[in-house]
Parts: sequence; C-alpha cells; structure tokens
Amino acid sequence: MRFQVLTIVGHAPHPLTGELPSAAQRLAEVVETGAVAEELGFDAYAVGERHAGPFLSSSPTALLGALAARTTRIRLLTGVTVLAVLDPVRVAEDYATLHQLSRGRLELVVGKGAEMGHFDLFGLDEELQWEYQAEKYELLRRLWREENVSWRGRFRPPLTGATTVPRPYAGRPPRVWHGSATSLNSPELAARHGDPLFSANAIQPRAAYARLIAHYRERFEAYGHDPGTAHVGAGSGGLFIADTTQEAVARFRDYYEARVRQTYRPQLEGRPGYNTPFRTIEEAVADGPHLIGSPQQIIDKILGFHAAYRHDLQSVTADSSGLSPAEQTDQLRRFAEEIAPVVRKEAPTTLWQDG
Repeated sequence: MRFQVLTIVGHAPHPLTGELPSAAQRLAEVVETGAVAEELGFDAYAVGERHAGPFLSSSPTALLGALAARTTRIRLLTGVTVLAVLDPVRVAEDYATLHQLSRGRLELVVGKGAEMGHFDLFGLDEELQWEYQAEKYELLRRLWREENVSWRGRFRPPLTGATTVPRPYAGRPPRVWHGSATSLNSPELAARHGDPLFSANAIQPRAAYARLIAHYRERFEAYGHDPGTAHVGAGSGGLFIADTTQEAVARFRDYYEARVRQTYRPQLEGRPGYNTPFRTIEEAVADGPHLIGSPQQIIDKILGFHAAYRHDLQSVTADSSGLSPAEQTDQLRRFAEEIAPVVRKEAPTTLWQDG
C-alpha cells in the first residue's frame, strides 16, 4: 500500500468555536503540511480543486508550484482537477509546467468535481458534465502525447497544428487517474484508456464504491489491458487517532456531529455523494469512511477497504478534523509510524515501483 495526504483546502468557520484563519494563513498551512508529509515518508501529497463553497483551492497549480519548490521526493497529485470546466490547452500547459518544475513528480486525478456550482460559474451546462469530461480528456491526452495536433470537437474552437509548451518532463506525460464518486462514467473512461482509478470513498457506504471499482476492473480487462496494471486509489474521511477507540469517540464526537450539521445541504438530500448517511460518531466509526479510533482499529478499517477495493493507494485527510496545525502534524506522524508500516506489509503493491 502507498499513502497520500489530501487537502481540499477547506475554509469554513470551526463548527464549535467559529474560528476562521485568514486565507494567507490557511494557504501557508497547506504548503507546510506538504513538507511535513514528505519528511514523514508519505508517498504523495494531493491538492484538490474547488470553485464553489467554503474552499481556497480554486488555483491548485499555484499551490502545487509552491509545493514543488518546498519538496524533493514526494509525488504531487491533484484531487481532483476539475477538467470538465477547464480548457484542455490551458491544463496541458499548466500541468506540464508543474511536471517540469517537480522533475516528473506530478500526477493528475481528473474529474467533473463534487460541487455543482462551478458549472454556472464557468457558464457551462451541468447536464453536459460527462460529455465535457470525456471530450476534454481525449484532447488533453493528445496534447501531451503529440505535437502539431489538429482537432475538432463540440466544446471549444478547433485546433490546427497545435503544440503545447512546455512538453512533459523527460518526454513522458504525467500519469492521469480518474476520480470516481457516484457514476460509472469515470470508471468507464479510465478503463478505456488503461488509466488508474481513484475512488472518492468519502461519503457513501462502502458497497457503492466497490460497485464502481468492480465495473472499472471488468471493463479494464475487456478493453484488452493487463489487469495487473489496473491500479486503484481510495480516499477516506477525516483522520483522528487516539490511544483507544473510546478516547477517540469521546474527543471527536462533538466536532464530528457539529460538522455533519454544518455541511448538510437539504437541497441535495437523496443525491448520492453529498450528504453523509453516517450522522453520529458511532456510525462513522463502525461503517463510515472516516479513520477514527485506535491505531489498530484504523489498520483494520483500511484493510477492510482493501478487502473490498483491492486498492494500491490510500489517501488520508488531516485538516478536516478541526485540529490545529500542530495537532494535524501529530496525527500524521502517528499514522506514518504506527499504521502505515503495518498496512504496507499486509497489502503490498506494484504502484510506483519505478521510483
């Protein structure tokens, strides 16, 4: 198993205290946490992209540039790049630049995004979200693999003899994962191209994500790709480690349940992937995607994910649990020292064996 730290750079008032750091402070914390993640031996650090709601992740390229300058080893991922609302030419240029700056450490996770508000913001039709995603990804692939590209599609002006610069580092395009939360569209697109899949594993019951991953693996092989290369990543909810599960529940209950109330969106009730069905801390510990409890309980939960998903990369999030930066660092240190080594041994993977 490989391990990643993910941030979507949330910027909402603390649901219990009302405290809200400045934007400058919050963004600085993101960069500092990336440096800490590298120091602790995590394999990757990912920055999300949101254009609606209480987030500061509208420009992941800027944050990843700062992270490329602060780090030397850790892989830098997106989580996700909202390709459905972006121009593939701009994406090809921006992320190839980051690929060069990081000496090939950059990988993308592309998706249509988890916030519906961004389609209105960019003047796009939400009903066409999957058509946007598929067409724009096809063009992005060509721009990174070919020069003098001529292309015509539905959603942007045609290209004639286009070559985006810079080219990807060492002539090898960044690996692209496909983020998958609720629909079979992303697993299908990933399978068609032989790309890896990244399951959100964030809000719905485990069976919902297992269904998407099973579809991906079935279609991956049907398209003629080696099933041994069908790599899968999985997200998780917030991270809260304590010496015992009882202590974790006692300390985290108020925050978790207040946060559930704060983020509840009644207008999206019944739409999968938006409102968590795990309303209480007990439900979250027992069946939810959150990693809450003793080190052994978290080990068991991740291995439970692995039994369902056979995934290669586990993502953890430390900045969505209402903790101070120092407390987040302590949580990541405990994870790296007490949990990751056990899971690595129990769930080996060939992902990133090339260095």
